[in-house]
Amino acid sequence: MKKLNSLFLLTLVASVLIISSCSSSTQKETTGENTSDSLANNSVANEEKVTFTVKGTSFTMILVKGGTFNMGATAEQGTDAKDNEKPAHNVTLSDYYIGETEVTQALYEAVIGENPSDVKGEDLPVVNVEWSDGDFFATKLSELTGRQFRLPTEAEWEYAARGGNKSQGYKYAGSNTLADVAWFDDIKGGAHPVKAKAPNELGIYDMSGNVDEYCADDYAPYSKDSQTNPKCVLEAAEEITVRGGSFANSANDCRVSRRGSSRGYVFASLGFRIAMPAE
Repeated sequence: MKKLNSLFLLTLVASVLIISSCSSSTQKETTGENTSDSLANNSVANEEKVTFTVKGTSFTMILVKGGTFNMGATAEQGTDAKDNEKPAHNVTLSDYYIGETEVTQALYEAVIGENPSDVKGEDLPVVNVEWSDGDFFATKLSELTGRQFRLPTEAEWEYAARGGNKSQGYKYAGSNTLADVAWFDDIKGGAHPVKAKAPNELGIYDMSGNVDEYCADDYAPYSKDSQTNPKCVLEAAEEITVRGGSFANSANDCRVSRRGSSRGYVFASLGFRIAMPAE
């Protein structure tokens, strides 16, 4: 693990990688022992919101109804779109759940037993984590709840940020006025408590700004081909896809189609949120 200065900006990477496998896929569900304090609506299929409590800490998952959308450099992104967001292409997704917020320090500590963030706060997003930390967190959370948690795929992340089947076609996650929905352009401000800005069309918070978020996919160029439930896996990946922009980024890096990547560094501006299958 390589730790950089806490105010180091996450670098966008537009280099071309060789794709060994980046095609349509279907997620398989596994379950573990249910040992959480309570599992609200755990037995109810496809509720719009499902709230879990683990060791006294609650979090909510938002249902994203599946559908087909145009992913990447779509018209509302205008000339701000970068080459790595092209070509725009159709993606079809099944129903899934995604975290109402980024994983907070309180939840991370409840599940893992420690908090790697430099600046502490229960409602602050957990930061200074590697991709493997997010993946391990999802595995441990699955064991505690009996549900399959994981990092969202890049396509799931973007569809949710765009508002899913309730999308109004905004440039940012929930608005064309970034300040309404995001903390951004404040390199000295640090991460902010989750849910302090307005949510997007689905009731999801901070998908633009606050902290960047790891996705499940290896980073690679887009294909023009239509895909169904894609997850990109490279034979020798050096980069993990990162989405959302952060408090340290400009408005251009907080757009719903903006893509970045990480080489395994940890940042005070980089965290994650979780996803799970719909039942």
